Amino acid sequence: MKVAILGAGESGVGAALLAAKEGVEVWVSDKGQIADAFKKELEQNNLPYEEGEHTWEKIAQADLVIKSPGIPDKVPLIQQLLAKGIPVISEIEWASRYTNSPIIGITGSNGKTTTTTLLYHLLAQAGKDVAMAGNVGKSFARQLTEAHKELYVLELSSFQLDGIEDFKPWIALLLNITPDHLDRYDYQMEKYVQSKFRITKNQGKEDQFIYFGEDPNISSHRKLIPEAVQQLPIETGMIDGKTILANGESFDLSTTRLRGKHNALNALFAVHTAQACGLSAAEIQTSLASFHPVEHRLESVATIDEVEYINDSKATNVDAVFYALQAMEKPIIWIVGGVDKGNEYDPLMPFVKEKVKAIVCLGLDNKKIIETFGSLEVPIRETDSAAKAVQESRQLSKTGDVVLLSPACASFDLFKNYLDRGNQFREAVIAMKNE
Repeated sequence: MKVAILGAGESGVGAALLAAKEGVEVWVSDKGQIADAFKKELEQNNLPYEEGEHTWEKIAQADLVIKSPGIPDKVPLIQQLLAKGIPVISEIEWASRYTNSPIIGITGSNGKTTTTTLLYHLLAQAGKDVAMAGNVGKSFARQLTEAHKELYVLELSSFQLDGIEDFKPWIALLLNITPDHLDRYDYQMEKYVQSKFRITKNQGKEDQFIYFGEDPNISSHRKLIPEAVQQLPIETGMIDGKTILANGESFDLSTTRLRGKHNALNALFAVHTAQACGLSAAEIQTSLASFHPVEHRLESVATIDEVEYINDSKATNVDAVFYALQAMEKPIIWIVGGVDKGNEYDPLMPFVKEKVKAIVCLGLDNKKIIETFGSLEVPIRETDSAAKAVQESRQLSKTGDVVLLSPACASFDLFKNYLDRGNQFREAVIAMKNE
C-alpha cells in the first residue's frame, strides 16, 4: 500500500512515522515550509517529503491519503483526489486502525483540553496504563509508535472528526456545541453540529455517549445518536455550589484549582468517565485536588498589589469568555480583542454590566468591541501589544480587582497564535512583578 500525507505538522509526521513502523510506503507533502524539528524527524527516519508545493503526480499514486486537520475538504486538491476514487482520511482514523485498545474521545466547542487533561490525570494517578493524544500533546499516531497502552484518551476537534470512517470510541464525550469555525462549514451551524456528532458515528451497544443534556444544539439533534449506544446526559443539577454529584457520590471542588461553573461541568464529564473506568471515589477526589489546569485557560499568573492577573488566552470565542466572566468573583479589568470571528457579543452584556469595571482592547481593529460596549459607563482603552495591555490594566485596577485576558477573538493580527498571546501576557505580568 502507498500512502500520501498532506501536511507535515504533528499529525502528519506522526502518521508518517506510524506508516513507516507498519511497513507502509509513504510520501509526505506540505504546501508550506516544514518546521525544522519535523523536517529533521523525517530525514532521520528516511521518510521522503516535499515542501512548498503539492506534486499531483506523486500524491495521485497513493492508495490512501491522510490529510492535516487544517486542510478543508473543499480545497481543489482534496476534491480531485476524491473524484479519482482515492480515500482521504484523518490521522485519527489512520491511527485507530493500528490499535485494539479502548478509546475515550472528547469533543465540544469549549472545554476539550481541560476535560481531556483532567481525565488523563485522574486515570494516570490511579495507575491506569493510559496515554493522552489527539488535539492536545502528541498525535495519536505518534503515541502508537512509542508504546502500546491499554487505554487512550483523545481530544478531538471537528476537523479531525470530519476525516473519520470507522473510528469508534468506547466512551464519547460531547461537552457542548456553540458557534465556532463556521467559516469552515459554509457559515451553516447545522453542518458544524453534524460534524461534532460524528464522534458517535460507529458506536454500538457496548459503547457510551456522555453529553451535556441542556445544550440546545445537542438536545435538538439527539436523532443523530445511534439508538443502541448507552447514553448519559450531564445536567447542571449535578452541581451544588462547589460540590459535584456523580452516580450517587459527591466530590468537593473547593480544594481544587478548577474555577467556575463551566469547569464544574468539565469535572462532571471527567468524573463520570473515570467511574466508568473503575476508579473509586477516594481515588478521584485525591486526584482532583492535585490537578493543575492547562496553561492559557483561566491560568492565574501572579498577584501584584493585591490584583490578580489571569491568562485565558485560549478563550477565542464568545462562549468561552461567557464562562470566564461568570467564573470571576472580583471586579474585572477585561482584556479583549484580536481577529473577530463573526462574534455576537450580546450574550456577554449581562456579565460585563455586572462585573467589568474597565475594558482594555488588544487588537488592531477594535471597532466592533467599542461599538458594542461603548455605551456602558466604563473606560475603554486601545492597545497593540500584550505589554501595553498589562500596563493599561495596572493603571485601571485597584486592590481586590482581577485583570482577565479573555479575548473572544483569534490572535493572528498581533501574535503567532493564542499560545504566543498568552505567553507574552504572562511575560509582561512577570516582568511588572519583578520591577
